Amino acid sequence: MGKIKVAFFSDLMIRDFDGATRTMYQILDRIPKDEFEYLFFCGVKPTHQVDFEVVQLPTVKIPRNHTYRMAIIHLSKGKVRKKLDEFAPDVIQFTSPSQISVFGSKYAKEKNIPLVTIYHTHFISYMKYYFSFAPFLIPTVNKIVAKTCKNIYDPPDIVYVPTEEIKRQLLTKCNLRGDNIRIWARGLNQERFDPNKRDPDILRTMTKNDKPNIIYASRLVMEKNLDVLVKFYQKNQKEGSPFNLIIVGYGAAKEKMMKKMPYAFFLGKKNQEELAAVYASCDVFFFPSTTETFGNVIPEAMASGLPCVLSNEGGHRSYVEHESNALLCPPDDVDAYWKAIHRVLDDAPLREKMIRKGLEFTKTLNWEELVERYFEDLRVLTQAKK
Repeated sequence: MGKIKVAFFSDLMIRDFDGATRTMYQILDRIPKDEFEYLFFCGVKPTHQVDFEVVQLPTVKIPRNHTYRMAIIHLSKGKVRKKLDEFAPDVIQFTSPSQISVFGSKYAKEKNIPLVTIYHTHFISYMKYYFSFAPFLIPTVNKIVAKTCKNIYDPPDIVYVPTEEIKRQLLTKCNLRGDNIRIWARGLNQERFDPNKRDPDILRTMTKNDKPNIIYASRLVMEKNLDVLVKFYQKNQKEGSPFNLIIVGYGAAKEKMMKKMPYAFFLGKKNQEELAAVYASCDVFFFPSTTETFGNVIPEAMASGLPCVLSNEGGHRSYVEHESNALLCPPDDVDAYWKAIHRVLDDAPLREKMIRKGLEFTKTLNWEELVERYFEDLRVLTQAKK
């Protein structure tokens, strides 16, 4: 039997652009080339060498998030269809609910080809941030998003979701059929993220003090509940700045955040090695986001020996236990976050317990097992179809 051919649709293919692309490359870097052949369709091409053909499509910027570009298919349907017909895929995969993904889904249905996807972005949780200027619109917009979600994620043979909490929300909020949903968590490079990389001088050189360092690390976009981060900063200033607030990441809201938080320390985007050292050198990881499907930054922080103070909403609720491996707070309650961080710093037994439990959890995260399960699923799908 020949190689299994996979047609792969993704709006962008920039390595380490965000959690979704990092997850995608965990798979792409492990493709068994003697057994699988891939053809990629994308809007933003990878900047590194890829061993398979990449077909680039036109793109447009996404409103309210100019760091993203979405591929558009309308002017390229003939070209893409011709390529697909010539390639004759055994499986089609898409990565995001976008134009090219819908096109790939329809092609799969037309040709009776197995269809798979990994659920990365929980858009239905974004609307309260995108429409904060007009909250009366949110219920109506949520209904539209839920219907769109169902239309996109009901057809695939397999929808990989990272946690039981996200599966529950897809079933209840979007009314997905559910029998095609499989829990497929996330792995972790445990050699990269390690408490032994702690080096207080990394931050002391910048902050010029020995105050506790509270780190936020993620994209700087409004759906990460950044208003709470700003309010926390303001409370810190009002209380005499007992903490250094370390911000790692970039995004459409970065300039606005820097203006609102002039005395916070913005480190910009860090590669994974740099990020690991900064994590390990801080004292608490503070992450108020409510929109995570998994929250890759949370296990990274845990594996670096950081106690985590988190929102009690999001996909991470499936693996985070309050007062065990993290402290959870109401999403918008700045005082609760403030008290939780003080508690972590002041209560040594609790802090040690949180660090120990966090490290125990991260030891269970294995990319090799997850990726092998993915490729085995593709084998089973294609064999069943043939």
